[in-house]
Amino acid sequence: VQLVESGGGLVQPGGSLRLDCAASGTDFSISGMGWFRQAPGKQREYVAHITSGGASYYADFVKGRFTISKGNAKNTVSLQMNNLKPEDMADYYCRHYASNSWGQGTQVTVSS
Repeated sequence: VQLVESGGGLVQPGGSLRLDCAASGTDFSISGMGWFRQAPGKQREYVAHITSGGASYYADFVKGRFTISKGNAKNTVSLQMNNLKPEDMADYYCRHYASNSWGQGTQVTVSS
């Protein structure tokens, strides 16, 4: 399983970004997918995940601001991030639960 994230970048506080994760070598329909993040000097932490059945779950610190969804293209998952805060700045990683595979990460910078 290979995962490739995209969509990171620089955004001002209060702004929005959408991250995408494209998977190859697997079928999303049989595995949950998740997003994690890691800020400099901190441990990687859970952000959100979506089950194979489409149910979504979030860390408390992103509830109401982030939305995880399966993308329009097959085998893609997206993370829509709204009202971004400086503390959201981190490298964001996509995870395929069934194989415990991870993407290479995409950087999100929140700064004015």
